[in-house]
Formats: sequence, structure tokens, C-alpha cells
Amino acid sequence: MPALIVTIDGPGGTGKSTVSRVVAHKSGLPHLDTGALYRAATLAVLDAGVDPTNQATVLEVVSGLRLGQELGRTYLQGRDVSEEIRGEEVTAAVSAVSAHPRVRERLVSLQRTWVDEHDNRAVIEGRDIGSVVFPDATIKFYLDASPRVRAERRAHETGEAVDDVLEDLARRDRLDSAREASPLVVPDGAEVVDTSDLTFGEVVERLLTRVRARS
Repeated sequence: MPALIVTIDGPGGTGKSTVSRVVAHKSGLPHLDTGALYRAATLAVLDAGVDPTNQATVLEVVSGLRLGQELGRTYLQGRDVSEEIRGEEVTAAVSAVSAHPRVRERLVSLQRTWVDEHDNRAVIEGRDIGSVVFPDATIKFYLDASPRVRAERRAHETGEAVDDVLEDLARRDRLDSAREASPLVVPDGAEVVDTSDLTFGEVVERLLTRVRARS
């Protein structure tokens, strides 16, 4: 079968994780959540007692990790850490860990290998997938939404105060967009989808229409 690589990038709170899972399921493609892999690497760094801002020591931890993802579950050294990686400590440190260029090199290599092992047919979500990891992807999307809408969605998921989430998302946006290695950008050739005023179903259908046209 021909390659069919679908990339879905965008900042937090745009719905890309849920949308990408459903699009993958409905189109019969494997799904890779690259953000979860960075979170798993961050969990390992924290468990090792390493300073997340120190690239050398972080790389020592990350370079030897076995990271995996199958059927929506994320594995660290063979252990299912799908729930652990969503904790506050990991959330606070993941931007620092993922900003290190050598760490990103390691994770990008792992992501490409994962897709290759799945016959180059997959839906991959993240923050640099269409721009860096798979610049020649078959289809590229970039999901966005207003800061307030993003914060309200994330707060609904976590139970946190909207203003607190708004502040945290703004912090993540600054870090992700300003980092030297693979900053968050709209990939060349990507279709930008503003989800602010769209229902979940409308977003899924919009993406599915394009994917099915290439299947």
C-alpha cells in the first residue's frame, strides 16, 4: 500500500489529541501521540532526579530509554505510564526537557522508526511533525483556537481554574515557539483549521474528508 502520513500539529488545548485519535480510528490508521513520548522521557528524567534544564544529564537519561506507544497507551521501559505522564510535575517540566536539541534528535529518530514499522501509514500529532519530523507528509494539518477557548477546553478536562490554565498555556506557547530546536510553527503546506467555533464532529469530518480522499 502507498504511504499515507497525516500530520496534525498545533498548541495545547486545540483538541488535536482527541481529534487525531478519532481520525486515525475512522480512517483505519495507526496513531502516534508524540507529545506523550516527550512526557514519558520527562517522567524518566524526574524519576532519575535530574535537572530538566541540564541538557547533558537529561540526554544521559533519555538516550538509553525504551519508549513505545501502541493502541493509545504509552510505555516507558516496558511499563505503562499513560496516566503518570499527565501529572502536574511532568506537565511543568516537559517544555524544558523537550527544548534540548539532542533530546529532540533522539525522539525524532524514534518517531520516524515507529512510523516506518507501521508501513509509513499513520496519523501523527505533535508540535513539529509536519515541519521537522515528516516535512514530506502526505497531508498536513495545523489546529488552532483562541487562547480563551483553549483554556476552557483544558480546564474542562483537568478541573483547574480557567485563568490558571490560560496562564500555563501561554507559558507553554512562549517556550514552544521560542525554542531553538524545532519551534512550534505552521508547517509549509499545512491546512490551518481554527477550531474555536467548530464542534468536535465538524473538525473530525473536515480532516477525514481529506484523508479519505487520499486513502
